[in-house]
Amino acid sequence: MVRFAPSPTGDMHIGNLRVALFNYIVAKQRNEKYLVRIEDTDNERNIEGKDKAILDILNSFGIKYDQVVYQSENFKLHWKFATDLLTQRKAFVCFCRPEEIEKERELAKKEKRPYRYSGKCMELSDIEVLEREDEPFVVRLKKPQNPIKFRDYIKGEVEFNPFDIDSFVILRQNKIPTYNFACAIDDMLYDISIIIRGEDHLSNTPKQIAIQKSLGYEKNIEYAHLPIILNSEGKKMSKRDEASSVSWLLEEGFLPEAISNYLILLGNKTPKEVFSLEEAIEWFNIKNLSKASAKFDIDKLRFINREHLKQKEDLSSLLQIHKSLNNLAKVYLEEASTLKELKSKIDEVLSKREYSTEWIEEIEIIKKEILENELEEDYNDFKNRVSKNTGLKGKKLFMPLRLVLTNQTHGPNISDIYPAIRGFIKEIISE
Repeated sequence: MVRFAPSPTGDMHIGNLRVALFNYIVAKQRNEKYLVRIEDTDNERNIEGKDKAILDILNSFGIKYDQVVYQSENFKLHWKFATDLLTQRKAFVCFCRPEEIEKERELAKKEKRPYRYSGKCMELSDIEVLEREDEPFVVRLKKPQNPIKFRDYIKGEVEFNPFDIDSFVILRQNKIPTYNFACAIDDMLYDISIIIRGEDHLSNTPKQIAIQKSLGYEKNIEYAHLPIILNSEGKKMSKRDEASSVSWLLEEGFLPEAISNYLILLGNKTPKEVFSLEEAIEWFNIKNLSKASAKFDIDKLRFINREHLKQKEDLSSLLQIHKSLNNLAKVYLEEASTLKELKSKIDEVLSKREYSTEWIEEIEIIKKEILENELEEDYNDFKNRVSKNTGLKGKKLFMPLRLVLTNQTHGPNISDIYPAIRGFIKEIISE
């Protein structure tokens, strides 16, 4: 299987969505099943309903998954493997109190050295452990004796020394497995073939490999750690950046297919700029991704979004407007790049006219001329007749005519707008 493993602790970030997309593409290319694993082991940070929100977003982006599992459902299996490691002396019980550990951390910080576990409880005998069975404890994995090496499709050859990995906790005092332990076990249980995730997980990988090797798991899982996405200032995108939220982008009127297109394009070598997810499955190669972080460019996303909107035959259903306004929506695509912007432009054309302009007299003359006559199919015939019958020419004709027809001082050519609104011009200007 290939897996996407989000935590239900907040709104989906574009970095998470990018991970979901790449895993989906690779699953399709390899003809492997796509697993969504909700990593819900952190009860304090889990937010009710966020798991459903994650699945809803995947569905709206056309990311079809074969199975959904919750990590907490595997706790009994996590405990079994922890017991196996204790029995084989590959893990040990640690009675060090949190305040003790914190004191050691502070000392390491003061001495400007990385904190590492002292090994104090590593050699406790079975009798010593039994004598302290009523005390709270954690379970730690014994640090590896040799360096952990793996090949990453983006980072290349990566190596971590035992000192960097340390004897880390795999079961907390409350017997809840730590992230790394639960993750490593579940990747074994579901026979994960490749792990594609953000580079912020790079330091977790040697720990997870160490767990699997301690349990005798010999399969070489493949890895690809994606560079982080930067904001316009060149800093890691955070919750403070509105565009980092997938929900915000959708609410702003960006199409799922355009967002997918842009995230696949970001920091990647692609045969073309505008494409569908189905097309990307044909040629995507994770080895083509840049090692460097890429900046998120909202203007580039706007361009991509407009290109996808142009490909839509029916904009009216997307905008939830009457189908008779479809051609008007297409005209306004010249100056709108999202559904929200497009809807705003159309709403302005249809809204009640309340003019505050130097052209009031001309506007009233033109309105009267329109309301009292049949409207020609051809814009030039319409314009010439209005000019002839009203005596208005040049700026005195075109500016008030634009205001009457569109309720705006600027916009697409009136010759393009006229045929799109001809059927209801009288209705909207007579209000």
